[in-house]
Amino acid sequence: QVQLAESGGGLVQAGGSLRLSCAAPGRTFGSYATGWFRQAPGNEREFVAAITRSGGSTYYATSVKGRFTISRDIAKNTVYLQMNSLKPEDTAVYYCAADPRYVGTLKEEYTYWGQGTQVTVSS
Repeated sequence: QVQLAESGGGLVQAGGSLRLSCAAPGRTFGSYATGWFRQAPGNEREFVAAITRSGGSTYYATSVKGRFTISRDIAKNTVYLQMNSLKPEDTAVYYCAADPRYVGTLKEEYTYWGQGTQVTVSS
């Protein structure tokens, strides 16, 4: 079982920035593909960004490309989601997910999930 813990959410004005963190105590993200998903009230959980096990490739949803950056620090065993130029439509609960097999953009492709962190962007 892999425990994932997100942090860094909060309230920010449109145009602002936040950095989300996903930690996995006792695990190394080098063994897992990691993704960020988000879910707004009444909506399905949607893909935001992902990084491969090697860290060599990243993937983004069209809606966040150019504004969000996924990265990881193996030494700190943490994956980050840097979110810039935030918009009110980015408001959602953001989830970190990991899987030992391969990187994907579908929530069904991930085995382990965190509890989520709320991001609220005011206009």
